[in-house]
Amino acid sequence: MIPLTHPEIAAAEAPPLLRRDEGGVAHLTLNRPAARNALSIALMTALEAELAAITRDDTVKAVVIGGAGPAFCAGHDLREMRASPGRATYEALFSQCSRLMLAITHLPKPVIARVHGIATAAGCQLVATCDLAIAAETTRFATPGVNIGLFCSTPMVALTRAVSRKAAMAMLLTGEMIDAEEARRIGLVNGVVPEAALDHAVAELAGKIAGKSPLTVAIGKEAFYRQTEMPLAAAYAYAAETMTRNMLARDAEEGIDAFLQKRPPVWQGC
Repeated sequence: MIPLTHPEIAAAEAPPLLRRDEGGVAHLTLNRPAARNALSIALMTALEAELAAITRDDTVKAVVIGGAGPAFCAGHDLREMRASPGRATYEALFSQCSRLMLAITHLPKPVIARVHGIATAAGCQLVATCDLAIAAETTRFATPGVNIGLFCSTPMVALTRAVSRKAAMAMLLTGEMIDAEEARRIGLVNGVVPEAALDHAVAELAGKIAGKSPLTVAIGKEAFYRQTEMPLAAAYAYAAETMTRNMLARDAEEGIDAFLQKRPPVWQGC
């Protein structure tokens, strides 16, 4: 009889995603460490489900996505992909991944990537998709699909919206790793810290956001992504309407009154 402690049995029984809530922040941990947290169908399904639940959870003000074990995320699960080859399989897989990335963008709460080890291919896409990202200084990033004959086309969508065109093209065409400081320089991550300080830095950032008006943050996140896809004049018109709607909210009145009265605001989320 195979003991339950056998690593393959343990991996099979472990949930692919873990969730821990603390101080208004939902911490989602990709939990396939032996596979470098590759985005299997089960893991992406679990992530989609948790994001949907978080959307309805008023106690959650921000989300942190991290990875268990030695890596953040190594991309798609290539073994799983090759186990069932065919157009239908690949279409379903990449559609699911795209749906997951859109769920992060459309989530009315900021999502922070806690990045360590490696973030490659769809893992790099996940970092680029998150609203903010903090990386350990030892982290490396790549979109290496070109090296195995599979151009990182879906990761390209998020990457080209996070960094400059030439920086994105260099990553996509060479498939080479870049270090955390280069990722910060090109805008893929917001900050780089020693690995021992990663949890503290992420918690500090998430805590700052969790202390803001959840309504204002939701309005702002939606407006940020919508206006980036508009022509300049249309973006200004949309932003002006958004600010008018925001100004009529109770939290805006409270925030302004609190500022004028030199007191902390009390957010109502409405």
